Amino acid sequence: MFWIVAFLILVPIRLEADVARVNLVRIVKSEARLYLVNADDVAAVFPVAFGANPEGHKQEEGDERTPEGRYVLDYKKADSTYYRAIHISYPNEEDRRRAKARGVSPGGQIMIHGQRNGLGWLAPITQLFNWTDGCVALSNSDMDRIWNAVEVGTTVVIEP
Repeated sequence: MFWIVAFLILVPIRLEADVARVNLVRIVKSEARLYLVNADDVAAVFPVAFGANPEGHKQEEGDERTPEGRYVLDYKKADSTYYRAIHISYPNEEDRRRAKARGVSPGGQIMIHGQRNGLGWLAPITQLFNWTDGCVALSNSDMDRIWNAVEVGTTVVIEP
């Protein structure tokens, strides 16, 4: 039974073979899903994992939370420690202001990425848990589809 549930969790809900370029990435933390959206039409949905402490908005460096809010995917990093990475523009000005008021660093380097290089085969297990330091993680094959569908400058909205 466990493997059937694991399979259902890891299989994208809707995925066209080649997803066309999209104009919005919507991430819903409570659903553990990443939606690729083009002109209000959902082109694909992927299961994702988050930071090890996923509830709430990222407050400071090291809190293992995934930020919430509206950001931009501002660069792609093919040579990342993790299989392909797309940087999320966290922290924004509001995030910096909040962290400064608390006397902490807001952190940064929040990415959408695949598995740690060389360990992609572990995705059926790792994706069952929130394991990142605040990033949004997918299987490597799902990351390939997102990489090809998203251009630098695409808006990303991360919801609770």
